[in-house]
Amino acid sequence: MDLLLDTHPFLWWDASSPELGRTASAAIADPDNRVFVSAASVWEIAIKRQLGRLDYTGSPARAIEANGFTALPITAHQAELVETLAPIHQDPFDRILIAQSLDRKLVLVTADGQIEQYAIALLWAR
Repeated sequence: MDLLLDTHPFLWWDASSPELGRTASAAIADPDNRVFVSAASVWEIAIKRQLGRLDYTGSPARAIEANGFTALPITAHQAELVETLAPIHQDPFDRILIAQSLDRKLVLVTADGQIEQYAIALLWAR
């Protein structure tokens, strides 16, 4: 299974936080699964840290590598795909993650209930 971690599940995994549920943790830890973290999540972390809304002191890029995950760039096609999404979710970071999940046929690991309204494969993070 190919997983795409939403920003919170990525941070929870990296911090070994109990916020991340057992099912999601097991899927992420499963060596048969490939785990991706989007450049959008790295961007979101950078912005939220700069605004003082996130207390994360590490390097997300280094954490992706250290955890054995694969960094997922954003393609022009994926950016265009956002336009076709129903305007249910207004967060641009989540919208690009949804587009990437659709484009790459990835299972999105998330704790965001609004994302459930989109027709994508999901794994609940809690």
